[in-house]
Amino acid sequence: MLSIQNLTHTYPNGVQALKNVTLDIPKGMFGLLGPNGAGKSSLMRTIATLQQPTSGSITFGDIDVLSEPDSIRRTLGYLPQDFGVYPRGSAYELLDHLAILKGITNHKERKEVVEGLLVQTNLFDARKKKLSTYSGGMRQRFGIAQALIGGPRLIIVDEPTAGLDPEERNRFHNLLAEIGEEVVVILSTHIVDDVADLCPNMAILAAGQIIKKGTPTELVQAIKGQVWKKVIERDQLDAYKDNHNVISSHLTMGQTVIFVNADANPGDGFEASEPTLEDVYFSAIAESRNGHGAADAAA
Repeated sequence: MLSIQNLTHTYPNGVQALKNVTLDIPKGMFGLLGPNGAGKSSLMRTIATLQQPTSGSITFGDIDVLSEPDSIRRTLGYLPQDFGVYPRGSAYELLDHLAILKGITNHKERKEVVEGLLVQTNLFDARKKKLSTYSGGMRQRFGIAQALIGGPRLIIVDEPTAGLDPEERNRFHNLLAEIGEEVVVILSTHIVDDVADLCPNMAILAAGQIIKKGTPTELVQAIKGQVWKKVIERDQLDAYKDNHNVISSHLTMGQTVIFVNADANPGDGFEASEPTLEDVYFSAIAESRNGHGAADAAA
């Protein structure tokens, strides 16, 4: 289990990216959901020992992550949001090089590891192609392949499906689900469907704070009977926002549908809506902006 306790980080320019973050992350896929700028990448970089926090602690099993960075790096796989490659090298050549850096010096063993990862990520047929020719999805799968070198027990993937087409996103989901069965995998994303499809446990991060955590099912059940919807004219949206807790709005077949969080039916033509994880997410973000989310997460 990965245990994060009271983690705070303030950058030299005074921006407080993380505010007293506490999380226990068990084996399996764990979704860290939040908008851009919420602090997700700061948290991932801290766990990956790329930066030291201002205060707090992180442990992984019996490893103190902050005081024993070399120990956690030996068992860590990391796919950052943006990562560079040598564009003129092939997937095989670069994975082979990275495997050497990871300590796999035996040629036969390294060949088995590299070829196995290329097969697992469905890149074996393209193993000799230059990485500069790879599509976005292929590049992300290569990123997972390099993260899996050495059989890590902790894997971090930061915004891995942003920009992928539906087919590549589905292929990437299947790959993540496969590798997430026996190790701790943290999926950091702003895409609600990624978490809904993959993660049995999750947390929502906003403005550097954990504002909701639990299983997707539990979080959806907690707002059952509190989500209401109504079709309105587009020019009425601002007025409804002034008078109701509008958590989201969607354009459907040319009509604007708004979703409101309220303990009882607001009347005025609203009807009950079966809540989804997206409703949980938007409700939590709205609560956070109103100053209630962190208190709810701590309760």
